[in-house]
Amino acid sequence: MAQVEITINSKNYRIACEDGQESRIASLAAMVDSHVADLVGQIGQIGDTRLLVMASLLIADELVDLREIEREVSSEGGAVSLSDGEEKIVSALNAMAGRIESIADQLERA
Repeated sequence: MAQVEITINSKNYRIACEDGQESRIASLAAMVDSHVADLVGQIGQIGDTRLLVMASLLIADELVDLREIEREVSSEGGAVSLSDGEEKIVSALNAMAGRIESIADQLERA
């Protein structure tokens, strides 16, 4: 199993991942770090846990919006179809939402 070091809110974390997934994890971490940086700019440093939970909620909110768009498109009888790339994005976001929910559950138990 591979490991990748990511940085979120100026803190380094070593994350285990499947071999070959290192760049994907680094890219996802950069997205999370961007959300955290935006939050820090708006409300300041309120603790890593709260910032990560808030960033997770923002990402989940974006995912819900995309799911609603997907449902609207599906309910229109496929009048507007998603390209293969768009379907892959929706699928990746669904997977990410599952991971975010798992992380949020772990944070709540901590």
